[in-house]
Amino acid sequence: SAVLTAMKVPMDTAMGTVRFSTGRETTEEDIDRALEVIGAALRRMKPAEEGRFSSPVPGEEVKLTRYTHGLGCACKLRPQDLEKVLRDLPSPRDKNVIIGKDTADDAAVYLLGDNLAVVQTVDFFTPIVDDPFHFGAIAAANSLSDIYAMGARPLFGLNIVGFPLQRLSLEVLRRILEGALAKATEAEISIIGGHTIEDTEPKYGLAVTGVVDPARVISNAGARPGDWIILTKPLGTGIIATAMKRDIAGEEMKKRAIEVMSALNRDAAEAMEGFSVHACTDVTGFGLLGHLREMTGSSGVDAEIWHNRVPVIEGVEEMILAGAVPGGTLNNRDFVAPFTRFDSTLSEADQLILCDAQTSGGLLIALPEGEAVRLVEVMNLRGVRGVVIGRFRAEGRGSIEIVPEKI
Repeated sequence: SAVLTAMKVPMDTAMGTVRFSTGRETTEEDIDRALEVIGAALRRMKPAEEGRFSSPVPGEEVKLTRYTHGLGCACKLRPQDLEKVLRDLPSPRDKNVIIGKDTADDAAVYLLGDNLAVVQTVDFFTPIVDDPFHFGAIAAANSLSDIYAMGARPLFGLNIVGFPLQRLSLEVLRRILEGALAKATEAEISIIGGHTIEDTEPKYGLAVTGVVDPARVISNAGARPGDWIILTKPLGTGIIATAMKRDIAGEEMKKRAIEVMSALNRDAAEAMEGFSVHACTDVTGFGLLGHLREMTGSSGVDAEIWHNRVPVIEGVEEMILAGAVPGGTLNNRDFVAPFTRFDSTLSEADQLILCDAQTSGGLLIALPEGEAVRLVEVMNLRGVRGVVIGRFRAEGRGSIEIVPEKI
């Protein structure tokens, strides 16, 4: 709320604040009805004599995005803030750490033996959609994506749950866990435990453990000059999620966004086997350009993106014009500004889409030009719509140039 922000109300307090606005057309009946609704909600939140909270009304429609200030991966800390925190922390000295924090990779990799390394990742966030089942499925797919991006195979997951018992019924939590379990079953892994806390907002995710041959680990730091860049999912889920929360996204757009976010990156990862993939990452909260910047910076190369080839979910630009731009997307644009040059023909909407904070986005893959087209063909056979969207041009300081056409 801009009003509560201007009043400098702290976030924790604001999450428990009810603000009424009245206008010229507001009637006494409107006010009385609002008081009834709010009063009923407050009575449910009031502890009974035994100190427990009463449950929401059975059958009441639950819209999870109404219970949080951020949406999915867009609620991440700003990348520039995260860099400041991590910059001065010491790197691990354990010789068995293959990949740690130095390359901003998707997961940690630890050597167990000559032919075996364990891959570990953790990811959780606030609801990106209203439906609890879909939220659980999307969060699980997002968590698994980090394992796939490293070229690894997931083994099992552990639940991470923050849940507002005083605001939502346990039935909602059960549906979240059912959605995650369905996605884990599709990925052929088990969820075998976890940890829960009571929170002011619902949050869910997984800690996932996988394995990989140490010789086959794929980092985001291996891109080479001349490599082509493949993206496996369209952009726009952050903008659409914001539009969904504001009730301005159409049903087809909602359905498409949920479909994109729920899709596992397993088929794309398996398609990479047998190809000379030099680097890979998944596109999530820092947006396409933010994660590409991690790849260019870690690899010491400059990149060029062909804007006309970047896949985007239909209708996203209209949602931008309607004002549905998440704060995380704006933060991402600020983050990439110092090392990104946009062609003058690109609109502000074009720039925002490339910086949009994705949730459970696709893989961003670097491999030799001669193999890229063939990999896209193999992906298409598996139902993955991989697209070549650019190239790494030369060794450099990690700059990115966005041009309208392939040069």
